[in-house]
Amino acid sequence: SIRIPAAFTGTYGIKPSFGRVPAYPLSPFGTVSHVGPMTRSVDDAALLLSVLAESDPRDAYSLPYDATDYMNGLNDGIEGLKVGYAPSLGGHAVDAEVAALVAKAAWSFADLGAEVELAEPDFSGADAVFRCLWYAGAANLLRRFDAAAQAQMDPGFREIAEDGARYSLLDYLEAVARREAFIVEANRFHGDYDLLLTPAMPLAAFEAGLEVPAESGMARWPDWTPFSYPFNLTQQPAAALPCGLTAQGLPVALQIVGPRYADALVLRASRAFEAAHPWEFPDLDRTLGKR
Repeated sequence: SIRIPAAFTGTYGIKPSFGRVPAYPLSPFGTVSHVGPMTRSVDDAALLLSVLAESDPRDAYSLPYDATDYMNGLNDGIEGLKVGYAPSLGGHAVDAEVAALVAKAAWSFADLGAEVELAEPDFSGADAVFRCLWYAGAANLLRRFDAAAQAQMDPGFREIAEDGARYSLLDYLEAVARREAFIVEANRFHGDYDLLLTPAMPLAAFEAGLEVPAESGMARWPDWTPFSYPFNLTQQPAAALPCGLTAQGLPVALQIVGPRYADALVLRASRAFEAAHPWEFPDLDRTLGKR
């Protein structure tokens, strides 16, 4: 995870275009899983991505190395860009405090010179597609371990893996085909819009150790990540960045999504927002720098 922990901790995280950062060995979850940086600032993420984004012949999906320095043009701003804002991305429920903070952040892009309007791609059915691909990956991973090792694993993971083993080959191939349709839909959307803005998460952080918030009626973690997995499926660059705090002092994050391979654009938009709305970190008595 990149955007989820970043959103919950008030830090910056960018999921680059798939293949931008090579992965070896490849994740058991295949081309749905991405690798990218989590940092305290956009500058740090741009610098780190410049280092990480090199080709690796051991990764069959690694993009060719183009020697991009993501620090270049980072402060060029977003004037003139056309931005779509999707408050619910197809009608997903969002906590009222989160929705208000994200809306304020999204519409503020107009103050930075962008044209902002309500618009969203059609990702209907993305939940079922993601679950098939992810759960099948979990099943494939689980079968590599004996019963003793499986008994030590997270019960929720084992249950997801058991669900994944129930999918047929035809189910999986149908999910792959529908995923490809989502990629085409994202391409269509970005023919009209440079960027897409959404909440990074529909809620603030909840109690550690729980797969879903208590008394939420949810069953599995994909139930509370409807703004995350669509862009794992489409392999677009997507970043989570702080945009405020709830009344309880918990971080809320905006998500910025760009076309595939437009990682530099997502970083540039992130930096423009960060410069206009700098986020602060708490002054803790004990941090890594104060031991």
